[in-house]
Formats: sequence, structure tokens, C-alpha cells
Amino acid sequence: MWFLSSLLVADSRAICRYLCTQFPEDGNRGIYGTGSLERASIEQWLQAESQSFDAPSSELVFHLAFAPQLNMLPDEARIAENERKLQQMLGVYDEILAKNQYLAGDEFTLADLSHLPASHYIAGSQRGRKLFTSKRHVARWYDAISSRASWQQVVKMQHEHPGTFE
Repeated sequence: MWFLSSLLVADSRAICRYLCTQFPEDGNRGIYGTGSLERASIEQWLQAESQSFDAPSSELVFHLAFAPQLNMLPDEARIAENERKLQQMLGVYDEILAKNQYLAGDEFTLADLSHLPASHYIAGSQRGRKLFTSKRHVARWYDAISSRASWQQVVKMQHEHPGTFE
């Protein structure tokens, strides 16, 4: 959550959009598109992440990354169901990534960034990693976005200052 003047902005996607729009010269140039067509493509992928990727990936993050640390037994039926849903979505991504370096074109954008947090936790388990490595173009894309220096810094900070589940 973030308070801006008297407004509360709680959605991480909205916060990212705000920061990219408000501070384009502070390392955000191009990440949210430099023209209306690029912005529309990025928005399309942000919607795909929000509406189709987020639900199954959030379930998998919980069951593959957090539940074991909470000594909870895995719910195999829910894991399998959400693996199937995510695998289907990643099939669509793979087709697009066969033509583009990144989701919204050949430049890294907010569309790619929005997938990193959940993907990181899913790929942290051997079972989850297979979801990304089983699709050739998705595997290349995930390796490219997750190896970015800025993301590696986030991962390093998480290890240095672990949260509840670390």
C-alpha cells in the first residue's frame, strides 16, 4: 500500500504504472512504452498477467514455496489443477515469445517485470521450474528476465533481509 496525497494506492500494478508515468527519466524510460501502440501492447500483457497468470501462479507460489516452510502437506489436486492452468497460459506465451524477445516486443517492459515475483518463487522449486523449462521460448524469456542485474539485486536483498517465510 502506498499513500499519495490523500489517495491510497494498494495494487502493485497500479503503483508500478504510476511510478513509470510519474518518473520516466529516473530509469523508467521505455519500460512502460514510448508510444501509444507500445503502451497498448504492454497493457494487454499486464491484463493477461492479472487475469490469467496471477491466479494459478499465486496458488502454486503458496503450495510450492510457502506451504512446505509452514509444515503444511501439499494439496496435490490443487497443485495439479493450477499447473495445468499455468501450463496452458505459458503455451500462449511460448507462441508469442517465438516471435518476440519479450512479451510486448523486443524490449524488456513492465509486462515482463510484472511476471517476475511469482515466477521467481515457482521456479525456485524443481517441480515449478519444469513449468518454465518445458517451453523453449518461455525458458529463454524467463532466463533473460530473471538474470537481469536489477532483479538479481532484489533477490539478494530478499536473502539479506528475509521475511516471514525465509
